[in-house]
Amino acid sequence: MSQLAKGLVTPAVTIFQDDESLDEQRTCDHIRFLVDSGVNAIAAGGSSAEFIALKFEDRKRLLAAILEEVGGRVPVYTGTGHYSTRLTIELSKFAQKAGASALLVILPYYLTPPRRFVFDHYRALREAVDVPLILYNGLDFVGYHLPPTEVAQLVEEGVVQGIKENHTDVSTIRMLKDLCGDRLSVYSGPDSTGLEAFCAGADGWFGGVLQNLVPGICAEFYALIAQGCLAEARELWGKLFPLVRLTCTKQGDGYPHFIQIIKAGLNLLGRHGGKPVRPLLPLGDAEAKRLAAILGGLQGR
Repeated sequence: MSQLAKGLVTPAVTIFQDDESLDEQRTCDHIRFLVDSGVNAIAAGGSSAEFIALKFEDRKRLLAAILEEVGGRVPVYTGTGHYSTRLTIELSKFAQKAGASALLVILPYYLTPPRRFVFDHYRALREAVDVPLILYNGLDFVGYHLPPTEVAQLVEEGVVQGIKENHTDVSTIRMLKDLCGDRLSVYSGPDSTGLEAFCAGADGWFGGVLQNLVPGICAEFYALIAQGCLAEARELWGKLFPLVRLTCTKQGDGYPHFIQIIKAGLNLLGRHGGKPVRPLLPLGDAEAKRLAAILGGLQGR
């Protein structure tokens, strides 16, 4: 199987029209912007793409459109997870045929099946497709989390080749690398863990809000990390941190949702993010002003 990319794997948002149907043209425009900004791979159809708000056939349309737009310039990791093993396999086979470099597969959600059935879910998918599997260990989105020892079992069996680790405790990254070594590409998921995750040995970082809004600055940040310029990377991370803080500080029911921030931020930058799919509503005025000030500061750094 092909090697998985290192660096920035950007979980691209989906742009919707006013009636909440797919806006393929603007979504592809955004994908082009990300690739041109220097990200190392695209994650398509994942949580940031609001995949749970899409009909199954629209998920296929979205993945096909993004794969065609990218045209092999960078790897595309397609989100194909579903609670149903059957539907996960169907979408995964479609994505492989369409040219996906790897499949990003979230843990079966909502009904939280017993752990042995979760393992069998991934084993069945491994038998059905030939591209690398990236296990999406999405704690906040599914209500449970596979610890490093259980992930290592799936690696030992040859079932998964990568993991998006959504835990904010970066010690899980160090443990995964210690248990699995180069057999597992370890990506950190949260926006808040970019610097610390790389210091702990992560191969890459998803960081959905930062990479969708300021991918060029994120590419500069990763270049410093890759060159071993930790002091300079820490300084640049400090400039990015007001956006991290807005995204990751949860202060009760009124805190802004990360999808709201990405969509509003793109609009503020003149890139047309549109609106989130309801039940999410557009970002409120007070948060939008704060976001505008943060983005303005980054543009003028």
